Amino acid sequence: MAAAGPGGKSVKTASSTRRLRRSSTVVDAASLKRTLSTCEENIPTALPMLLDVVRGPECLPADEELQDMLRGKLRILQSDSIEVSSLFTELSTHLISINSEEKVIFVTFKTSEEIWKFTTYYTIGFLGQCLENLLFDHKYWLSFLEEDITIKVSVQEDKLNLIYKGILMQEGSLFAVCSTNQMFDSSTSGGDLYLEQGDIAQFEPPFLGSGWTVRCLANGARGTAPKPALEPINPFHQWFLKSGAESILVGDGKPACDFPLQFARGTCVATMAYDAEVPDELSVAPAERIIIEGLLVSCFDWFTGRKESTGEVGLVKTSLVKPSTDTCNSADIFLDGEKLTFFSLQEDKVTKKTITLLKKTSQNDTGHNYKLDVISYQDFEKKKSLSSSSKVDTKRSDLKRDIQMILDQRKDSDSVFTMNGTLDDSVLATEAKNPSLPCFTVHPVIEGNDNTENFIPLFSFLEGQDYKAEFGILYGLSSEILASSTFTGHSEEDELIAFLGVARETARKKRLFWSQTRLCFLLGKLCAGRSKFSQARVYFEEALSVPQEGLMDIRLVASIYSNLAAIYLLQKNTQSFFVLTERLVALLLGIPDCLESLEDNFALKYILKKAILSHNKMAEARACHLLAKHHWARAEGVQAVPYLERLLVLCAEAQGTWSISPSHGYLTLGKLYSELRLPHLSVTSARKASLQSSTLTDCLSSIELALNSLSRLYGITEQGAAASPQMAPYLHQALSFTQVQVGACDQYHVIYQLTVSLCQIFCKHSMVGQAICRMHTFINSNPLSQQLTICIPERKSVLIWLAWLHIDNNEPDVALDILDSVLASMPEHCTIPLEGVVLNMRGVALRCIGDLRRAAESYQAAVDICQEYEDMANWAVAQANQGLLCLKAGAKGLAESHLTEAVQLFSELDEGHEADFITVLLKLGQHYVKQHQLHYGKACYEWALLLAINSNLFDCQLTVTRHLCNLYGCDSPDQAQCIIYNKYLVKLLRCTGDREQEGDALKAISQLYLNLGTERAYRAALDYTKSSLGIFIDLGFREKEAYGWLQAGKIYHLLDQTELVDLYVQVAQDVAISTGDTKILLKLLEAAGDIFFNNCQDRDKAITFYRDHALPIAEKSSCVHTRLRLCNKLTELMHNLKLYEEAVEFALTALDISITLGEHLNERVVYHRLASLYHCLDQYELAEHYYLKTLTVCPTPLLFDEETLYYVRVYQTLGDIMFYNLKDPFDAAGYYHLALAASMDLGNKRSQLQLCTRLATIYHNFLIDRELSLIFYQKARGFAAELNTSQTVKTIRKAPGETELAEVKIKYKKRMLQEMELDLEIKRRTLRKLDLEIQKLEREDPMRTAKKKKNKRSSHLPKISM
Repeated sequence: MAAAGPGGKSVKTASSTRRLRRSSTVVDAASLKRTLSTCEENIPTALPMLLDVVRGPECLPADEELQDMLRGKLRILQSDSIEVSSLFTELSTHLISINSEEKVIFVTFKTSEEIWKFTTYYTIGFLGQCLENLLFDHKYWLSFLEEDITIKVSVQEDKLNLIYKGILMQEGSLFAVCSTNQMFDSSTSGGDLYLEQGDIAQFEPPFLGSGWTVRCLANGARGTAPKPALEPINPFHQWFLKSGAESILVGDGKPACDFPLQFARGTCVATMAYDAEVPDELSVAPAERIIIEGLLVSCFDWFTGRKESTGEVGLVKTSLVKPSTDTCNSADIFLDGEKLTFFSLQEDKVTKKTITLLKKTSQNDTGHNYKLDVISYQDFEKKKSLSSSSKVDTKRSDLKRDIQMILDQRKDSDSVFTMNGTLDDSVLATEAKNPSLPCFTVHPVIEGNDNTENFIPLFSFLEGQDYKAEFGILYGLSSEILASSTFTGHSEEDELIAFLGVARETARKKRLFWSQTRLCFLLGKLCAGRSKFSQARVYFEEALSVPQEGLMDIRLVASIYSNLAAIYLLQKNTQSFFVLTERLVALLLGIPDCLESLEDNFALKYILKKAILSHNKMAEARACHLLAKHHWARAEGVQAVPYLERLLVLCAEAQGTWSISPSHGYLTLGKLYSELRLPHLSVTSARKASLQSSTLTDCLSSIELALNSLSRLYGITEQGAAASPQMAPYLHQALSFTQVQVGACDQYHVIYQLTVSLCQIFCKHSMVGQAICRMHTFINSNPLSQQLTICIPERKSVLIWLAWLHIDNNEPDVALDILDSVLASMPEHCTIPLEGVVLNMRGVALRCIGDLRRAAESYQAAVDICQEYEDMANWAVAQANQGLLCLKAGAKGLAESHLTEAVQLFSELDEGHEADFITVLLKLGQHYVKQHQLHYGKACYEWALLLAINSNLFDCQLTVTRHLCNLYGCDSPDQAQCIIYNKYLVKLLRCTGDREQEGDALKAISQLYLNLGTERAYRAALDYTKSSLGIFIDLGFREKEAYGWLQAGKIYHLLDQTELVDLYVQVAQDVAISTGDTKILLKLLEAAGDIFFNNCQDRDKAITFYRDHALPIAEKSSCVHTRLRLCNKLTELMHNLKLYEEAVEFALTALDISITLGEHLNERVVYHRLASLYHCLDQYELAEHYYLKTLTVCPTPLLFDEETLYYVRVYQTLGDIMFYNLKDPFDAAGYYHLALAASMDLGNKRSQLQLCTRLATIYHNFLIDRELSLIFYQKARGFAAELNTSQTVKTIRKAPGETELAEVKIKYKKRMLQEMELDLEIKRRTLRKLDLEIQKLEREDPMRTAKKKKNKRSSHLPKISM
């Protein structure tokens, strides 16, 4: 973007519209001054911006919770810096990096213009507020309305100064102020160039060993010096002087003036006599008192004065006067009677427009649409019993009384706003303010025929020394409009010029001086419009030389000065330009209306240049105000922004001594930013305007600006912007002006609309209690002495909405009181749709209380009204409520019928009811899933998702997608579908910006892939784990971050990338330690050990985590259950690794803990493990002891087959220990008998076969009881036969068909005979073998047949195989 500067030169102003907010330190001209030198310096490239959350006007540090919130937001921006980069681009700077822990943002600059814009935003407090809009969430905006919580931005000014100086050196030319008096070798004047301390000049750095080059701004003289002492000027001054036209920049620098005051008002005294040379000057005598009209600025040659004795007005030389006793420096930059605002802010119009806008953007449809009963109550009766009944009853009675008074007041709905005066009055006022010009006929000019009658209408209009409003319009018309509309009857412009030329000559002859002057002015404008500048100059100079009675029509003189100076500038007549511009400046600083006479801004820039050169900040502020107002009036917003920004900077430095309203300045700036598509800066300007508002009008205007800016900033509608939590501070600020009268509009209506809008924001963000509190405050403030301007339906709607808020806040009894009051105010003999809304909501409240019967009656009455009015949308909601009520009552079939009918009704509706439709589909789907009708449940969920996608309802999409994830993850497991919907959930969460839930969803997807068990799935799981890990790191969730690192290590372990496993596990351990939470660390160390414990590879590494790390921490922190779990895992692990002795130690520890805690199941497990360990250690007596202890703690009687089977195995193991290890066949037989009994109880024939065989062997070979031996052999043969028969029957059952049954039976019989013969042969051989073994043993030891005692043990007994 570029704006045309003086002389047509293009002035770059693209970056002159950016933004940001609150800070603590002000960057001014003095802070940027640093001595430049040619020596090499270390110029920094990055500027650190330190952020801090502060509280109150004293900027005290806020609590640590808010500081952590700021760090968390910055952490998110570290990984996704697109939004913050866009913001800083708007702020004319460039983002480098973010350090979230130190709360520092590093930025850099490329041009001095960027530094100028940045320092401007920093000074007026935009930086912090822009960052608040970016970093603060709804919790901040809604929770700290009563507190002043802000972000304070601090910058290192030394670094900023160095960066500024480095950029100026790179750009090659800069403006600087001399820090001392110094001489320069002059190449133009033939002598030395002398500059005093404080003089501003243009410098160029050395090039290829040359010295510094300087150019004096007073006369353009140049000089050189090797190392001049200079300091760079303010960045704004730097930009302005660089962008200024050459003809304005150089020439007529600081004038020599002895007037001691820079910016004076009051009365001054002439020091010498002066005779006026032209009509616009004043002749003065020595010691004559002169009243200063407007301002006397010492850096200019002239000022507008009025003789105290005669009242004559004219221009006076500044050098001819001195201050009097009542002369003083002005504390204000504005003139008396000057219009201070840029645009009109009429209270009535602003109020009406804002209320209309808030109504339009309001999302409250409670008075028209039925509410769906989706509120769950479980503790209402408990809450009711705990509350103080007397106090609650008092509040409820007061509320009912206030509501009844509101409902009893009557006012016609059409009389919401009344404007003062009639239509005719307003039309007359408009016509009075906008006078019209007469139209003049141009008569042909005939040589020698001087017909003065043709000029009488023109002379009668133009003659007169006083200024008229019509003259102001005439002076401002362009040459084209003058020729086409004001004058008619001519075919060419030459005819008009000839006609006016004759008129001028006639007026001169008749000594009509004012007509002659104004005709010369018109002729000059017409000639200038045709580019005949020399002729135009002649006419304008003649207009100034016409004898006048004094400076009466100042607007005319200012217009002549402006047009003539422009011609001097175009013709490069600089001397005449400066002389005339000085006179024009005197009028601009003295007469407010003269600004309208300017057609270009060169005179205003001239004022600003001289103010800068003379270091006159008041004059600089006045010039910036005039420049901003000039460009605003001509709709040149781009060019107005820099001067308005500088005006606000200077206004802040003046600390409120000026009569300008800062809020109006920020409103104007915000409107300009909005036009320039700079939404961050526009929103910040609206916020600043709201904070500094002194009237309700300013607050309401800032609301309108904020709504427009927020909708553009976030790409949402104005309706969405109205519900944004960022609107809450604006509404709250406006409500603080409740004592201000709002003109002709009723104040109560304003408060009502502001309150409702604020409460809707609270309600949307689940802060219903705050909304109720605000609504009650509004109701209690009802002015009983006057009639409300709120129509009755609107009152009832807001009361119904208040009732819904109470229902949502678990106060259905209060809601019933309100609804009953509203229902009682309804017509008795006819029904209206609003009555159905109340009845439906009554049903919801009654259901919440638990009165299902009355709730059903209320719902049915609402349904009847819907049917009467054929209101299909509300009918569908009422049907759904009936279905939900039936679900509550347990009537599932009836509920399904009502919900199905509601779905059918919703499906026939047009757009606009999708949210309720989706909710009903979800409820119906949940019902189907609970009834195990999964197919219908899936259909309802997927239909709801399609509706949500089609309607672009993000909240509904999130809810439905979560239901589908749960459905395919738990109720109807389908990992593929579950992964698909979880991925879509992640996509939705990214759109909402909920990073925490996004990380959890990514973690869930990772686990789903991990469950697939393939290498490809493991790698996908690793990718999602790393994505979730990045989010948890950004959010600062240390516990989730630690488990993310651990999960990644686990996946690497599954992928056999062992070199990375230890690294990730170690990082996870370090993160857990950094939390300082022992429980988190202990839990993570155990989980780290589980990675190796649950895998067949590197299982020994688990010992390090369990024994060396986790167990000592568990002992110190007295985490008994964790210690027990660790000891059990170590016991199992060391048992598998054959570290039996160490395993025994941990098993004994686990046993002690189990006994202490009274955990019998764990005690039994430990006993069993100890028995197994001692068995492995060949300590058989201890093994026998702990096996028996295990059985003593088993529950009795036995309840499950598994418990009986455990008895079988333990007794059999004990028997094996006695028989094989301790060589005690007697005790072994006893344990085998017990095992056999348990096996018989279990009915396990195979186990009985095995035990009977062993008992037969013991009785036959060792206990020498042939009878028992034979019995057990017979039982064993019987079990063997049964098992063989069962196997054969199973084989028969597998036959292909019944047609071959006879053949199968024959084969079966043959096979049975063969098996019986084979079995007899096996038994004969077995008995023969047993007999041979017995005979052999008897030969070796004759005493072998005697009964053994328990204390005799043998070292070896050969195993007899059957």
